[in-house]
Amino acid sequence: MGCAISGLAAKAEFGERNTTTAAAVCPSGDQIQMIKESWKVIRDDIAKVGIIMFVRLFETHPECKDVFFLFRDVEDLERLRTSRELRAHGLRVMSFIEKSVARLDQLDRLEALALELGKSHYHYNAPPNMWGQNLSVLCSPS
Repeated sequence: MGCAISGLAAKAEFGERNTTTAAAVCPSGDQIQMIKESWKVIRDDIAKVGIIMFVRLFETHPECKDVFFLFRDVEDLERLRTSRELRAHGLRVMSFIEKSVARLDQLDRLEALALELGKSHYHYNAPPNMWGQNLSVLCSPS
């Protein structure tokens, strides 16, 4: 099995992936430890970070709101910041990330988790490029 992140390079069929890319993107043991230590800081305010991530995503990529039925017509970002629905979804996303971080040294389980998430989002018609936008927002400073 390759690194779960290699699923980003998946072909049209689920389960097919580029194993050459997999070796290049798997984190080392030291990197995994650094990620786990960094996550501890985020975990303390996990719900707040989820809201911040989505509000920033909608600020920088307003087209992403169209994917979310509950938020597509909300123009006021301040209203989004206090939205129970956004808080709940942000918490689900951050919980997924928490599970992923915990499985960084169990690549088979991480890959299965990522594949299930991808399948469910495929059924929601979430555009594949949205993953990169989410990652860029999550990983950006400030």
